[in-house]
Amino acid sequence: MQDERIWRVSDVNAAIREIVENSLMPFWLEAEVGTLSIQRSGHVYLTFKDEKSQLRAVFFGGAAQCEAMNLRIGSAVEVYGKLTVYEVRGEYQFSIKMMRPVGMGELQRRFEMLKAKLEAEGLFDPAGKKPIPMLPGRIGVVTSPEGAAIRDFLQIINRRFPNIHIKIYPSPVQGKGAEAKLAAGIEFFNRHKCADVIVITRGGGSLEDLWPFNEEILARAVAASKIPVISAVGHEIDFTICDFAADLRVPTPSAAAELVIGRRDELQLRLKRAQKDMAGALMILVQQLKSRFNHAAQSYVFREPANLLRQKQQQLDELTRNMTVAMERRQEKAGSDFSILQNRLKSAAPFGLIKANGMTLDRLRQSMNHAAGIMSERLRNRLSEVSGRLNNANPRNILKRGYAILSDPRTGKPVRDPELPPGSRLKAVVELGTLELTVEHGERDRL
Repeated sequence: MQDERIWRVSDVNAAIREIVENSLMPFWLEAEVGTLSIQRSGHVYLTFKDEKSQLRAVFFGGAAQCEAMNLRIGSAVEVYGKLTVYEVRGEYQFSIKMMRPVGMGELQRRFEMLKAKLEAEGLFDPAGKKPIPMLPGRIGVVTSPEGAAIRDFLQIINRRFPNIHIKIYPSPVQGKGAEAKLAAGIEFFNRHKCADVIVITRGGGSLEDLWPFNEEILARAVAASKIPVISAVGHEIDFTICDFAADLRVPTPSAAAELVIGRRDELQLRLKRAQKDMAGALMILVQQLKSRFNHAAQSYVFREPANLLRQKQQQLDELTRNMTVAMERRQEKAGSDFSILQNRLKSAAPFGLIKANGMTLDRLRQSMNHAAGIMSERLRNRLSEVSGRLNNANPRNILKRGYAILSDPRTGKPVRDPELPPGSRLKAVVELGTLELTVEHGERDRL
């Protein structure tokens, strides 16, 4: 037919590519490596297989990770990516984004669960971290004695401080049961108290290789240690439960060695600098003292001490002479002042003045005594007159003449009205006592 479309091979492959790549979302795939080719460009080409089929795959830029995983033909892996089509050959393939050994997903889940559990218990609390000693005299290391980690560690230590005391507790650092051996090393140094700081270390590896450092038994041993623990496990990108439980985490074994002795190196540098500064300051002080000594030695005092003594003696003589002259002048002025005052006193004739004033005082005293006698006589007369009047007004004197004072014995008031009812009781006060009276008649005209 004339309107039929004629497809080219590239058109078919492009259409298939659109269909395949847009029909499936990225997913995880479990498989076994059938073929493996790592290129210098950093790309990796593989074939995945299972018991029935196989599938081509490509991992762009994945060479370093595959080498770190020690990927080999027959390795079981889990990969994450999507299906793509290589149009040049018309082949579909799996484009890898992430890769891990089979079971790593489960290990990661266990890692997160244990981390959350121990964190909730406070095992990772920064407040409980012990300080790393500044100058440890003894270093305890828990690791494999055949591993590269201990070789790097010792190389740095021996290069800087070959005489430092290091005790190594040998332990496997991977495989089943390694966590118990590692925990036993921590407990050994605590039990024997033969280290100031403990370093637990190993080199890098996969999550599976590092798994003993993610076990609970080791984490609890590290957290319970009375001796500060430094965790130096894996590479900088690797984190383990042991890192969180330790008092300090460093990225590599070499970094642990640098940290342990770096402070000592820094202190020695500071001591040398201080020693240099002190030596310089002492040299300056010696130069200053030397200059002062030379200046003093060249002075007039040291060159002519006898002349200086004679000068001081001459100054003393001058001071003595001046003081004597001043004292004589002072005495002459005092004598002159005394003569002037004596003449003034004589001209004032104080004895005659005192005698005249004494006569005046006698006259005044006589006049005052005379006036006082007249006033006293007047007061005596006035007193006699008043006394006579008082005696005349005294009721006792009236009673002596035979009068009596009548009063109501109940109220004590004097009786003035004779009109009293018969039988009324009265009290009469006479000169020599009192009388009790009874009224028989009370009339005004019969008093």
